[in-house]
Amino acid sequence: MLEGWGRFVDRRRWAVLGASLALLALSGVLLAQGGDLENPDTIPSTESGRASQLLSDELPRASGAPAGTSFLLVFRSETLSVTDAAYRQAVTGALAPLRADARVVGVRTYYDAPAAQAGLLSRDGRGMLAVVQLKDPRSVADAYFEELRSLVRSDSLTILATGSLPINRDFDHILDRDLQRAEIVSLPVALVLMLIVFGTVVGALVPLGVGLLAIVGGLGGVFLLTRFTEVSTYALNIVTLIGLGTAIDYSLFVVARFREELASGATREDALARSMATAGRAVVFSGLTVAIGLSGLLFFEGTFLASLGLAGAIVVAMAVIYALTFLPAILALLGPRVNAWRLPLPRHAQRGSGLWHRIAMTVMRRPLLVLIPTVAFVLAAGSPFLQIRLANADTTALPPQAESRRGYDMLVRDFPGQEQSSMTVVAYFADGEPLRPGRDAEVFALSRKIAALPNVLSVSAPFDDSGRVLPEAARTATGPHIVVMRAVSSRPGTSDDARDLVRAIRALPDPAGGELLVSGQAAFDLDAIDFIATHAVRAVAFIVILTYVALFLLLGSVVLPLKAVLMNLLSISASFGAMVWVFVQGHFSELLNFTPQALDPSVPVILFCIVFGLSMDYEVLLLSRIQEEYRRTKDNTRAVAEGLERSGRLITAAAAIMVAVFTGFALADVVIIKSIGLGMAVAVALDATLVRALIVPAAMRLLGDLNWWAPAPIARAYRRLLPAR
Repeated sequence: MLEGWGRFVDRRRWAVLGASLALLALSGVLLAQGGDLENPDTIPSTESGRASQLLSDELPRASGAPAGTSFLLVFRSETLSVTDAAYRQAVTGALAPLRADARVVGVRTYYDAPAAQAGLLSRDGRGMLAVVQLKDPRSVADAYFEELRSLVRSDSLTILATGSLPINRDFDHILDRDLQRAEIVSLPVALVLMLIVFGTVVGALVPLGVGLLAIVGGLGGVFLLTRFTEVSTYALNIVTLIGLGTAIDYSLFVVARFREELASGATREDALARSMATAGRAVVFSGLTVAIGLSGLLFFEGTFLASLGLAGAIVVAMAVIYALTFLPAILALLGPRVNAWRLPLPRHAQRGSGLWHRIAMTVMRRPLLVLIPTVAFVLAAGSPFLQIRLANADTTALPPQAESRRGYDMLVRDFPGQEQSSMTVVAYFADGEPLRPGRDAEVFALSRKIAALPNVLSVSAPFDDSGRVLPEAARTATGPHIVVMRAVSSRPGTSDDARDLVRAIRALPDPAGGELLVSGQAAFDLDAIDFIATHAVRAVAFIVILTYVALFLLLGSVVLPLKAVLMNLLSISASFGAMVWVFVQGHFSELLNFTPQALDPSVPVILFCIVFGLSMDYEVLLLSRIQEEYRRTKDNTRAVAEGLERSGRLITAAAAIMVAVFTGFALADVVIIKSIGLGMAVAVALDATLVRALIVPAAMRLLGDLNWWAPAPIARAYRRLLPAR
């Protein structure tokens, strides 16, 4: 089918080119229209997610709380005290433009009521907080926050803005900057590598052009997706990360095979047809395996992971489409001119005598001697993963120099109580009347039990010390079906003690006719880890099984797909170990400009789903080429050596390009993107060197002809369905 498609493209090259450019134009329109990107704060199906939803639905109506958002301004002087007249004058002057702005509801400082606002004063008396309340919710205030922030200036005081509004704004801006930096770093490096591989300017530019088209198509698809579902702000980074790497790789496979066929004397039509039947087939199956890996993210419905899976699948589909339409149409137009503008680079060795052939033969002479220590090394590289610590990303995921991060660090370091954590406990009664007579005593008793737990400093509830309901407090802490209590702990929200406290509160008996729900940072962490761990088993099983089936359809063997899955797991284990070694244990933290911290629970999931699919790029290309040689010679050892010789250089080039792309993202400032980029770069580098060059030839030599075995009924069905050419 793909051979016929290649001949069709050669005859109708202008029509196919026009259709692919029409798709590009549509993607450009969608990209220009844009869309709203956001990250859900909670997972709706978890206990903490349900508690947050109840608070959002019921508490504002009950309390009459303002609908707007707020942010903090941190003032500090190294020479003046807050009580000095000059300090007060500087603060008053800095805040005056905000107090006069119609978008600001109010500004609260230590000076308004020093006794009541003691928490706004730093421990050393040189720092002070101002709470700025805006009339609009965060989604609206985000558009004018930067303008408001620019109004607050002082010649004598350091002023930093922090809180959810500036923190989220910094995340968005830094993610955009990370994306631009990654493209600036990756594209020139990829071009240089392709110039080295092809030795011609035209041959190098074609894959790069396909990569850019795939990214535009993927980004357009993402913004179309925003009209139907919530899409994460990380989706744009994932699209560029995956799209650039896969599209260039796929184009590399096709262009290299087209040049090879032309060099062997084939006509342009025959060369294109043969390229589509071989490299094009590998591209289809590679795209399928990457899409299967990404589809594993759809098992995490209700989190931002599902949108990343959809976004990644869209850009992979675009990469495959352009590799099978735009690219062959361009090759049909260029013909032998794909070799135009040749560079004065040394030619690589001819068939059967090159470096990769010698490596394969050396490995296969002593397969066990190579296999055992290499596998042991990769497993050792993955061993730090056993010390992984998980927690939802917070402000520390921002680079230390970001203003909101600096303000947050100063807040926690200098102001009393800021290192503490708060847990919101919601008593929910489906029948309503949460504080009716009889029930109020039970809720009060529950608040006392919480107050008696270890590491609890205080519990606020709508009762006095004797258990009587306080009307004013009840107005702000009750809804139609809920009573809200807030437990303050002396332990940070990311600590094990805080998590133990959440477990202890959840272990308390539910009130009669009601249900006890806990939210807050520690509860979010516990629920996110549990949710991801529960769903990861099904996602991994789904990915492994479908990948196995896809590889069987490619190879007709029941053994090689199993070997391929095991090879992928080796690569992934090493990348997981590298992530923990760097980001949790803190190696190279100063060089890479981040704060050592627990990994976000989503990072291992994202990495597994992406890397498992991407690693199959090289497996598919290598095994497809080995399969060609095996069908021709029926000699397993020779087929492995010849296949590695014909694809090894290309795999190395493709891996180098992917590592360059991923390294561009490893230079990101947001820790989640940085860790994913580094993990993928490590996985691909190991996969294309130790795994493909050493472990695969050694394992295939030990298996011999068993590599190509399938039970007779399955083999007959396969030959009828997909006859060998």
